[in-house]
Amino acid sequence: MCTTTQDDPDDLILELKPLHHPRLYGTAGCETWTVCFSPDGSHFAWSMGYGLVKVLRWRPTSNNGADSDYGEAQTLNCDHTVWGMAFGPHLPNRCEEALLLVTGLGTGVIKVWAVSSGQLLFNLAGHTSVVRDLAFAPNGSLTLVSASRDKTLRIWDLVKKGAQSHVLTGPSYWVFKCSISPDSSMIASVCNLDSKAYLWSLRSHTLIRILKYDHERTMISCDFSMDGALLAIGSHHATTGWWLDLWDPYTADHLTKIEDCDACMCKNDNLLTALSFSPVAPQLAFKDYRALQIWDMEQDKLVFESDQNRVSGICCAFHPLGSIIATGCRDGHVKFWRVPRLVPSLRHLCRTALRHAVSTFQVRALPLPKKLMDFLTYRTVPKKKVLRCTEHYS
Repeated sequence: MCTTTQDDPDDLILELKPLHHPRLYGTAGCETWTVCFSPDGSHFAWSMGYGLVKVLRWRPTSNNGADSDYGEAQTLNCDHTVWGMAFGPHLPNRCEEALLLVTGLGTGVIKVWAVSSGQLLFNLAGHTSVVRDLAFAPNGSLTLVSASRDKTLRIWDLVKKGAQSHVLTGPSYWVFKCSISPDSSMIASVCNLDSKAYLWSLRSHTLIRILKYDHERTMISCDFSMDGALLAIGSHHATTGWWLDLWDPYTADHLTKIEDCDACMCKNDNLLTALSFSPVAPQLAFKDYRALQIWDMEQDKLVFESDQNRVSGICCAFHPLGSIIATGCRDGHVKFWRVPRLVPSLRHLCRTALRHAVSTFQVRALPLPKKLMDFLTYRTVPKKKVLRCTEHYS
């Protein structure tokens, strides 16, 4: 089921192959639409297509980053295509091994599983179309947010069994992705065609604001930085290529516009498929049709470029320690890549510690010099950035 590569120049350390190979390239149903690590990094979940999910115990080693012995793997049969997944905290009043995994299906049903036993605990019903994404609140509660093609988000409290979910309405298109801020106060979501990003209050279940773009684009993904002070939004257009935008979620200020390499040919044919902030470093990973890339914000350059397989990866997820990133592919494979070991600066660590608990408005109220104020609020990041690929970087 898996193949390990130790001395690959592209830093590929592990590849997992699906049980059922695609009958034909482009055949629907075999895609790995989602991958995720558990919050403590002990487990990895992989949607391998055809309604199957494999949950593996993740055992890091000093040599290649992963142990190929997965004797305790669980296979969950969801019966329908799995579009979204998320690990949750332990259920109260249960054994310590009761790690939860939720899977969002094409039918609109969300299944809640006990990882240790592979037992289906219960279903969550309410969505009327594909559940495209799922996220648990980082504060350790059993609060779950789901995003669906029925144009809604739902907030579930899994502690209150049988309780009705809170429905967030407003978007006019499919809700593709959702992300919860590290302090569990905000939800960010994007739809596929409305050229907007939505910010919601997880506490009051209301719309905070809408981030609008001035021209048409297809929204792909969104993610908060490790301190919650930045919101990254990925989008693309069929004729002009892709963009990564950094926003201040508190003030709605558009901080940075990052564009695809302007020296590459066929830029308009290179579409973005996924993005993810590192949980430990000032790095933003993203997958487009050309490669998996990682941009280091402190060095202001690409520090990683690999997986150069056209239209391969469609999702990515960091390990909680930030040392490995997994990508899911259209043919059902999963690949694990070694992330460059870069030590964040002391000033960045201090900024992260402060901003995790302090909003932009609160920082601005402090009697600080302008340069320090700009640094703490990420106003020192370039307003516009063209990310040259490694071939054209100079």
